[in-house]
Amino acid sequence: MIESELSELDYLREIERLAKAVTSAAAGEDWYADDDVAEGPLQRSVNALGRALLQYHFPLDGCVEEEDLPLVELAGVSIIRPEAMPMGMTGTYEQACARLGVEARPEGWSLWNTWGEGNLRVTMVVSAVDTTEGLLMNWAKGRKLLPVMPLPSQIAQVHEGWSGSPTFSPHGKKKLGLDGHAL
Repeated sequence: MIESELSELDYLREIERLAKAVTSAAAGEDWYADDDVAEGPLQRSVNALGRALLQYHFPLDGCVEEEDLPLVELAGVSIIRPEAMPMGMTGTYEQACARLGVEARPEGWSLWNTWGEGNLRVTMVVSAVDTTEGLLMNWAKGRKLLPVMPLPSQIAQVHEGWSGSPTFSPHGKKKLGLDGHAL
């Protein structure tokens, strides 16, 4: 692949992939992840590289062109799809879409539970399923990450109250007083 063909997001992903390969290769070494044992600048640099691998990049993560958009304080998210519905959500995918006032799409929808003015609980039904998957991957690894506001064309509906059985974000757990509690 020629470097000029890479988008900025693809470039970041490639750099992360290479950095992960370096740190994976170093993982078997006695000095890896322990600066007290690291003998030289290369070893210390590889350790620092491993600590700096903070996240998997995805659209709307706020790292590239959308960095000027405001962050969305998410309490949690869920994804509905024709082949997979979140636990606790009743009915079929088509019925859920009808309740949410959106068309049933093959790729599904993301439900972003957040807060509106005056801490009103709201659900944004967004088309950014890939962003939601990126958030879930990062949250599963303990990374406290919030996305930027989706584009207006990505927001299909906004409803009062929270929908679905969300996976809570680290931010949402803290704001709701659920830090350290099993859900």
